[in-house]
Amino acid sequence: MPAETVILLVLAAVAVIVAARWLAGRTGLPAAALLTVAGLVYGLLPGPNVTLDPDIVLSVLLPPLLYSAALDSSLIAIRANIRTVVSLSVLLVLVTALVIGAGFALWVPGATLAAGIALGAAVAPPDPVAALAIGRRVGLPPRLVTLIQGEGLLNDATALTLLTVAVTAARGEGFSTWSALGSFAMAAAGGVAAGLVVAYGVRPLRRLRRDPLASNAISLATPFTAYLLAESVHVSGVLAVVVAGLVIAHNAPYWTSGATRLQTDASWRLVDFLLEGIVFLLIGQQLPAVIGGLGQYAPSTVVVASLITVGAVLLVRPLWLWLTEHAPQALHVRLSGAPAADEDDDPSTPPRQLSGREITVLSWAGTRGVISLAAVFTIPLVTDSGDPFPDRDLLLFCAFLAVLVTLVGQGATFAPLVRRLGLRADAADAARQRNQARTAAVEAGLTRLDELQAEQHDHVDDAAIESIRAALSTRLERYRRRLEVLEDAEGEVPMSPQYEAALRVRRAVIDAERDELLRWRDLGRLPDEGLRTLERELDHQEHLLPARPV
Repeated sequence: MPAETVILLVLAAVAVIVAARWLAGRTGLPAAALLTVAGLVYGLLPGPNVTLDPDIVLSVLLPPLLYSAALDSSLIAIRANIRTVVSLSVLLVLVTALVIGAGFALWVPGATLAAGIALGAAVAPPDPVAALAIGRRVGLPPRLVTLIQGEGLLNDATALTLLTVAVTAARGEGFSTWSALGSFAMAAAGGVAAGLVVAYGVRPLRRLRRDPLASNAISLATPFTAYLLAESVHVSGVLAVVVAGLVIAHNAPYWTSGATRLQTDASWRLVDFLLEGIVFLLIGQQLPAVIGGLGQYAPSTVVVASLITVGAVLLVRPLWLWLTEHAPQALHVRLSGAPAADEDDDPSTPPRQLSGREITVLSWAGTRGVISLAAVFTIPLVTDSGDPFPDRDLLLFCAFLAVLVTLVGQGATFAPLVRRLGLRADAADAARQRNQARTAAVEAGLTRLDELQAEQHDHVDDAAIESIRAALSTRLERYRRRLEVLEDAEGEVPMSPQYEAALRVRRAVIDAERDELLRWRDLGRLPDEGLRTLERELDHQEHLLPARPV
């Protein structure tokens, strides 16, 4: 493909991604579904198309997306819900793959159990990108966000390991349960070890990490380092990336500067925005390649295989969630490792079960994505004997259909479902926690000022201490007044007229300051370098204000 064509395709992709985000903000439809449909329409048009290369997806696109998601996750929250996460990301993946494999072996003519399990392993892991984007926008409770996030971080490793075992059996190399379990355990343990090696290997670079540009470069290189290290020793690269991201995100605040965090966070948001958009566009464009190989199958075979795949993807998840919640305590792993919901509850009592509404939302959050397509495209063309891999084209179509149905169908209806069920985070409680933490932080600062006051110092230090004490005291009083307003609030965060007026005035003042700086630059009284420095100061002040209502 000529370089000019590649550039045009990239520019067109960026334009479509930006347009989809704008349209999603205006209509409430998920950008992931809009981009998938856009890619689907483009794939049906004449002209150059982009075929999904599974190696590129797994080694280039997947590591940064997983690492960014891990940076945005909470190691503490996932650890508190580890039993739930393991149940969803390991056991549910295995059950889904086995159900699809058994269905293919029983009802799809000529299909083998190993080939069916390979398909099941590909479509079993949900891709939480679309669900989390929608869930955060509609205010999904933090507990459900943690469960969806934790599941999405770890289920890919389970699925890809199981896929390798199933493909090996389908190619004619035989299948051994104990060998498969050993391979899975080795891949998982090795992936965790590789992730820890990378996570703690960046610690000696903490001096460099205080430089925002150097820290950005290290952060962008880390997921690829973890993935390549793990893959070079034949363990789970996906798990290595996730573990490295979780550990680094947990420890980074101890050694990174504020400027570094601001720049790194902005860089990863841009990476997420572009890579996720490209991924969803790629999904839609695979339709011609997938449909092209279906001519050799009877329509009834395609229908049966499609019903088995989509049915298992849609039904096994809610059934698993319900059974693991309602089975006797001694017979299942409780789907809630978190503390009891009420603060006054005894921590020793069993945690609260997931409600029916929560199970419904978690079930509908199982959208599949590019990992499923990339995984199924790695199925080889031929077996070890040289024969075509059994039903490969049929497996590709079923995987594509499962992704399309969940990504577009569930993705487009997820937000209305959450709103209809009335599951929303307690924004007032979250604001109350933040203000309590702000109050504690300011009180710690005032205590430190008292210690400095008691030390030997001169009048210059006295003036500085009193100035800072006055500023901190003003902030402390503001936080305490805010806590009084939030004390009895439930649900939405109350906004007092005085607070809203203060925000309007502060924004108006910042706008006036920015306009004056531009006037000075245009008159030649301020160089552009000075303008950029002063604008950055105003930008930081503006960034501290709450976002403007949409």
